[in-house]
Amino acid sequence: MDNERIRAICMALPHVAETVNWGHHLVYWVGDRAIGGKMFAMTDLDGTGTGVLWFHCGAERFHELLEVEGIIASPYLARAHWVTLERWDALRPREIEQELRRAHALIYEKLPQRTRTALATPQKERAGTIRGNKKKGALTPGKRKPN
Repeated sequence: MDNERIRAICMALPHVAETVNWGHHLVYWVGDRAIGGKMFAMTDLDGTGTGVLWFHCGAERFHELLEVEGIIASPYLARAHWVTLERWDALRPREIEQELRRAHALIYEKLPQRTRTALATPQKERAGTIRGNKKKGALTPGKRKPN
């Protein structure tokens, strides 16, 4: 398992966006951050951070995963039930894929209804919406700009 395989798995899930944050983390979001999306996983791009993969696992799975050698509570995110794989072989590739799918589903369920509604609409229709509010000067579909 490596960053490229993680990227392929995450980007194949519905409504996923990615950003580079904090200098060296590739962050995967359920929905674009601009419309109220939330992150569900991240990888360390240059090997300078703690661990190789961070992901949300939910309260039920959190303590169970901490019992696995090579998995620790994520710094700064542990209270939100995130864990960190210290090395790629802490879990089998199939288990990593299952955990990422679970993380995506858990975060999707926590999204506010208006964000889920925005994700269900075609992208070009929601282009003028940021976190449920209209951009200043953005046109709503079907309206023309005054001359």
